[in-house]
Amino acid sequence: MRTYGQYCPVARGAEIFAERWTPIIVRNILYGCRTFNEIAAGAPGLSRSLLTKRLRELERAGVIEIHPKADGHGSHYEPTAAGRELEPVLTALGVWGDQWMDVRPHHSDPGVILWSWCQVYLRRDALPERRVLVRFEFTYRARRETAWLLIEKGDAELCAFDPEFGDDLVVVVNDPVTFARWHLGDLDWAAALGTGGITVTGPRDLRKALPTWNRRPEIGARLRAAYREAARSG
Repeated sequence: MRTYGQYCPVARGAEIFAERWTPIIVRNILYGCRTFNEIAAGAPGLSRSLLTKRLRELERAGVIEIHPKADGHGSHYEPTAAGRELEPVLTALGVWGDQWMDVRPHHSDPGVILWSWCQVYLRRDALPERRVLVRFEFTYRARRETAWLLIEKGDAELCAFDPEFGDDLVVVVNDPVTFARWHLGDLDWAAALGTGGITVTGPRDLRKALPTWNRRPEIGARLRAAYREAARSG
């Protein structure tokens, strides 16, 4: 691990936290990812070899603990007290990025948005009681991809392969930036549909319910209202 050679606590902390991909890995672990594959799913573009290296660095730094799984296959990753205390640092960084950094096409991978929706912001209390299968189709960086959100028994799972229960809803993301702006609360659902950046086909009740399964837009809208209020009073 590279060092700045400075006693300054900012420099010492940055030696750990400011390495490429480390904030994303820590974010995923704090979001509840506990296996290698779960952490990797929220970091597309990160090679498995570099992920292994970063996890070992975080373990040596005392940010995470790595334990073998009970069945002996793979490892289990847990934040330490030091790791958990990085949460407000990540939150502050996210608030700053939300306020000052525009969402651009290279920020708008729909697969990451779906992962975030299902892993972190899924409103389980709003899910339908019956089984529902939602197919998402999108193109990102010239790659056409398909993913399925399977809702069953009060929970949901993001699937890379068709569970073959029959699609109840089909969501086509024509503009990833529109999808990202809705997820972040910068654009309401009706406006997102109105742009044509997102299209949804299926029964009316499910089309109406779909956006209510994600609590991130509501959080984002509240943050933006707070920014505007602070700007007016400041």
